[in-house]
This record gives sequence, C-alpha cells and structure tokens, in this order.
Amino acid sequence: MRKIFVLAAIAASMAVAACNTVSGAGRDVQAAGAAVTSTAEDAKN
Repeated sequence: MRKIFVLAAIAASMAVAACNTVSGAGRDVQAAGAAVTSTAEDAKN
C-alpha cells in the first residue's frame, strides 16, 4: 500500500511539473509571435 502511495505522489508531482513546463513554453511562443508581428509591421511602414 505504501508503494502505491509513493508512486502516486511521484506521478502527481511529475504531472504538475509537466504542466508548468508546457505553460512556460506557450508564453515563450506567444512572445516570439508578438516580436515577429512587431518587426513585420515596422518593415511594412
């Protein structure tokens, strides 16, 4: 029973870490897209 609890706790912590990583990557991609958009607008004008 204790092994199952430990494995469940480890799996839960890994899932939370993965969610934070994906969230951070999404913000990075969004910032890169904004920079490209801004550069394109500057080049057009």
